[in-house]
Amino acid sequence: MPWVMLFVAGLLEIGWAVGLKYTDGFTRLWPAVGTVTALVASVVLLGLAVRGLPLGTAYAVWTGIGTIGTAILGAVLFHEPVTALRVLCISLIAIGILGLKAIH
Repeated sequence: MPWVMLFVAGLLEIGWAVGLKYTDGFTRLWPAVGTVTALVASVVLLGLAVRGLPLGTAYAVWTGIGTIGTAILGAVLFHEPVTALRVLCISLIAIGILGLKAIH
């Protein structure tokens, strides 16, 4: 169950990170409310996940999921550049996440 909570926490991290773009510097009420709600829920689930997982592993996986998802959505939603080097670096993060899951 800690891995499921961690995965959902990572998805919520993607939500709040992307949500920051829509808040327009926290000047738009509903996007700001959604962003803060996702942020709080993400951190709470991370906190629950670390009860059953090593902190370093959980934090690395949480930030990795957020990084990968945010980079993908940044490219899709905001037309951020997709270069070979960027894809390679994000792929290395994914490999690291899989490695941490495999050794735990």
